[in-house]
Amino acid sequence: MVWAGLLVGFIFGVILQRGRICFNSAFRDILIFKDNYLMKLAALAIALESISLLLFAQTGLIALNPPALNWLGNILGGYIFGLGMVLAGGCASGVTYRTGEGMTTAWLAAIFYGLTAYATNSGLFSPWKKWISTFNVVVQNNQSIYAPKTGPTLATVLNINPWIVALIFAALLIWYAFGTKTSERSTKLNWIVAAILIAVLAPIAWWTSAKAGRNYGLGITGGWVNLFSVYTNNKPLSWDGAEIIGIILGALISSIAGKEFKLRMPKNPKTYLQVIVGGIFMGFGAATAGGCNIGHFLTGVPQLAISSILASIFFILGNWTMARILFGKER
Repeated sequence: MVWAGLLVGFIFGVILQRGRICFNSAFRDILIFKDNYLMKLAALAIALESISLLLFAQTGLIALNPPALNWLGNILGGYIFGLGMVLAGGCASGVTYRTGEGMTTAWLAAIFYGLTAYATNSGLFSPWKKWISTFNVVVQNNQSIYAPKTGPTLATVLNINPWIVALIFAALLIWYAFGTKTSERSTKLNWIVAAILIAVLAPIAWWTSAKAGRNYGLGITGGWVNLFSVYTNNKPLSWDGAEIIGIILGALISSIAGKEFKLRMPKNPKTYLQVIVGGIFMGFGAATAGGCNIGHFLTGVPQLAISSILASIFFILGNWTMARILFGKER
């Protein structure tokens, strides 16, 4: 099923490129520029995913697998990742799809992001990862929609039907998406259409991933780690490793078709150093938090995973801190 990861990644890459979807921009823009376009896209996608993923789980096609709760890792790693995405000029998905567009800063940010995540998971910094993992909290589930042992969710903690929590959560996000004024922005893919496409793709990605022995949905960090493992340890290409290749290829072909592909270099060469530092922060932060903005924010939050909600709050806080430092005076 590795081919399925490539196909899912390709489609995801086209959506990301056409929609100009970067969660670094979503978080930053709403603070610095009062622009809520991408944040509304994210809110609608997460709202619809909370329903689509639950539907697939209810029919037995997938088993939800909320990430383990790790108060220290989610908070510390989330904040570091948030700082890093601003320095890198893009989130995990942002630097990945922009790699396919020919942005040279994204190349370096993505390489050092993946390399640092790999080093933290199984290389030089693995003792840190091993220690931080001792704080993981998982629960035993007796509901068929969940894997046997997962991180806690709002539904499992409150001991109520997951549909009740998901519908209330989705309703609140949909109210925000359609009940407030939307910032104007020109993209090849409208924010509503992009959100719907992500919500449709997400459970399909999970289903094909589970067939490949990986019980999770869309993600980025694990894929980059796998690519470095293939290169350094001769490990086989996994579903999520193929997904990364697919995202880059999808963005590449989409940008060429849209006449947007161009080798772009920064005016100031010092920007390369900044994005390298940002990539390192992102890799270390994602490994520490147990996921990036795609694994936690876009895939974990729709499951109402407490770990993902907590990590996402600190993604945003870290993002806002560095955005204030770098762009606060440019408002």
